[in-house]
Amino acid sequence: MATRNDNNNAFLLHLSSFFGYIFPFGAVVGPLVIWELNKRKSDFIDKNGKEAINFNLSYLLYTFILGLSVVPFVVRTIMHDFHHLDLFGMISVGSLIGVLAIVKFILIITAAIKANQGEVYNYPLTIKFIK
Repeated sequence: MATRNDNNNAFLLHLSSFFGYIFPFGAVVGPLVIWELNKRKSDFIDKNGKEAINFNLSYLLYTFILGLSVVPFVVRTIMHDFHHLDLFGMISVGSLIGVLAIVKFILIITAAIKANQGEVYNYPLTIKFIK
């Protein structure tokens, strides 16, 4: 049974993912620091920390792969001396990254609320880097 303090720490652990909007790699570093400082104090915090870190690493990987998919459109535009801008491809990939960012925001808020209620939230489509 998680204590109120554990719930609050897990809540902050999930919300620390928003550091990614302020610092490069902050979405991974924020939860990692909080998890490292508190993982021995509670099994509940340990489980939430692993979930948050795995989710943020997975999200970083997915965003990187989507970002790489823009490269062919940029190369095509450069090779054709900018006469034919392939805006459809670039906008499509940019839209997918935007949708992914919105989904990430919603999932972080959901996980933080669940953690504050004493539950461990399992993020969907997460690669288990830390077991």
